[in-house]
Amino acid sequence: MSKKEKAMDLFKQGYNCSQAVLLAFAEELGIDETTATSIATPFGGGMGRMREVCGAFSGLLMAVGLKYAPKDPKDQAAKAAHYALVQQLADEFKKQNGSIICRELLGLPGPQSPTPEPRTPQYYQKRPCAEMVGSAAEIFEKLLQTKNS
Repeated sequence: MSKKEKAMDLFKQGYNCSQAVLLAFAEELGIDETTATSIATPFGGGMGRMREVCGAFSGLLMAVGLKYAPKDPKDQAAKAAHYALVQQLADEFKKQNGSIICRELLGLPGPQSPTPEPRTPQYYQKRPCAEMVGSAAEIFEKLLQTKNS
């Protein structure tokens, strides 16, 4: 199973978008599943269903930070390179999906009730979230392959 498929499967099991992406890579990132799930929880629904930055994209950035963040806070060149990578990944996510903003991806006006919707077949038919999760996982998987080659 590819990481894209794994992340999409995790989302369909009930994990939020951010959790599904980060959890798909937990082993490679050296974190346990409980930690990955906990770290990513607040970012689902565009940050607590506020429909801001897409949770799938946030999960991708968490993975990037865990794997590639500069270790020295005073290393300005490393920070700049890392932020350039973040911008490159944002451009790729936008190219594939149209935006990194949850409400724009879902066609919603803004924040919603904090209560998540039930995950019914109708939910999955009207929401492109599983595809966003797959896209984010695929982008990170390609990054891992590029940086490890």
